[in-house]
Amino acid sequence: MRRQFLTSTTALVLLLGASQAYAGMDEAKAFLDAEIKDMSTLDRAAQEAEMQWFIDAAKPFAGMDIKVVSEPIATHDYEAKVLAPAFTAITGIKITHDEIGEGDVIEKLQTQMQSGENIYDAYVNDSDLIGTHWRYQQVRSLTKWMANEGKDVTNPNLDLADFIGTKFTTAPDGDLYQLPDQQFANLYWFRYDWFNDEKNKADFKAKYGYDLGVPVNWSAYEDIAEFFTGREIDGKKVYGHMDYGKKDPSLGWRFTDAWLSMAGNGDKGLPNGLPVDEWGIKVDEKSRPVGSCVARGGDTNGPAAVYSIQKYLDWLKAYAPPEAQGMTFGESGPVPSQGTVAQQMFTYTAFTASFVKDGLPVVNADGTPKWRFAPSPHGVYWKDGMKLGYQDVGSWTLLKSTPDDRAKAAWLYAQFVTSKTVDVKKAHVGLTLIRESTIQHKSFTDRAPKLGGLIEFYRSPARVQWSPTGTNVPDYPKLAQLWWQAIGDASSGAKTPQEAMDSLCAEQEEVLERLERAGVQGDIGPKLAEEKTLEEWNADAVAKGNLAPQLKIEPEKDKPQTINYDELVKSWSN
Repeated sequence: MRRQFLTSTTALVLLLGASQAYAGMDEAKAFLDAEIKDMSTLDRAAQEAEMQWFIDAAKPFAGMDIKVVSEPIATHDYEAKVLAPAFTAITGIKITHDEIGEGDVIEKLQTQMQSGENIYDAYVNDSDLIGTHWRYQQVRSLTKWMANEGKDVTNPNLDLADFIGTKFTTAPDGDLYQLPDQQFANLYWFRYDWFNDEKNKADFKAKYGYDLGVPVNWSAYEDIAEFFTGREIDGKKVYGHMDYGKKDPSLGWRFTDAWLSMAGNGDKGLPNGLPVDEWGIKVDEKSRPVGSCVARGGDTNGPAAVYSIQKYLDWLKAYAPPEAQGMTFGESGPVPSQGTVAQQMFTYTAFTASFVKDGLPVVNADGTPKWRFAPSPHGVYWKDGMKLGYQDVGSWTLLKSTPDDRAKAAWLYAQFVTSKTVDVKKAHVGLTLIRESTIQHKSFTDRAPKLGGLIEFYRSPARVQWSPTGTNVPDYPKLAQLWWQAIGDASSGAKTPQEAMDSLCAEQEEVLERLERAGVQGDIGPKLAEEKTLEEWNADAVAKGNLAPQLKIEPEKDKPQTINYDELVKSWSN
């Protein structure tokens, strides 16, 4: 799909590239004719009006060489190869859009923050850094920028209210610090065809006493994993679960992204639990981090977190293909599409395009998928009102160390690639939806049957329970790297789940303590609380109407519950 889109634009890029000296409406019309057509929420007149605004606003910056950077996913590939050359041709501002690994993006960002040297004029980096950006104050508040220095280069048709992810990029001070560019969730994935097979349904009901369906809780997920593991379907032995276990940075994402929140770690609250978030980090009423361990009122090593690690280990060993234990995130990703996996606790929807390719064992002859996405099941500690999964929100970020004129030119490009003119087309290429108007566009209604529930989910009320890392995390780069090592120790058997999480929360508190001592985050930086027992902190939380840290639940298994997928989707549309 992506290759088709890019091929169709080759002639356009050559045409626009040859016309850079004559930037203006002719180039804009050529772009709209060749690339956009009716793939926009704006009609042609409104598209041209928006392009004219970009042409006029860019005039003071024509001829500048601007460098921006993002991680390499299909959405950014399209921006770098198609939208950047088009923007250059239309405005005369030369854009170099680099694509480098996610870790490298963070490293460049950190280097620029620490040195003040302008490496890139704008960064697309995860909104997971919102707590970092707000506390270090090295990033421009877009709220203030759009009202002041950046007012003359802020698109009057930007329509911030149309973006579905701005609550994730807004700090406790109420200011917007990042503009969403691409967004995707991790959702439960399952073989819709197998779940609807009459023999499978009858055998499951006979064995477990309830209907095979989308698992609402982990108890049902576990039963389904057991049921399918070792079963023969279409002449192949299949598995009831897929995951990965290699000690690698990607192992940390699995847990900070969603595993702990699905288990029921932290407090109620959307988009993130307060005062304790899904990382187990607690903040006070001034949003100052006060601890990570249960001894300081946190939840990183509490019963819910330990339960989540134990379930991860049990399922990986019992129900996933044996090779999964030695795989990384990237290696495990394509496995469900090979046709031997019944379900997966969560799959990143950014990879939807690779799951719907013609000829795959999980795609029907008519191009419709044999699988579906649904909300992820929750663990025994989870309560209504808590987040239930993760959304990745790659967002445009302007550092204060970037000179104003360069930041203005980069801001124009950031708005161009997220504009209403181009967003529907961009969303069809990368399937990383950021605007409500795009989600509701007729072209996605037409395409929805081939996307396995992706559009239905984004149009549903359930999506508000999916969110990125929140503002409790004061230094994402420093803290995130601790997770994969701790989980890796549990995965390899070097430590028990309790030992691994005890070690992790202590290491997180060492970082918090260093930040507190250094005072670099001022009066919104960490201020560690006194230590008490789990029981004392739980009583304190309950007295204040909160949850975390919860006491251990015995037994850690609730009544399994499933729901029919088609009924679930019908309830959303109603």
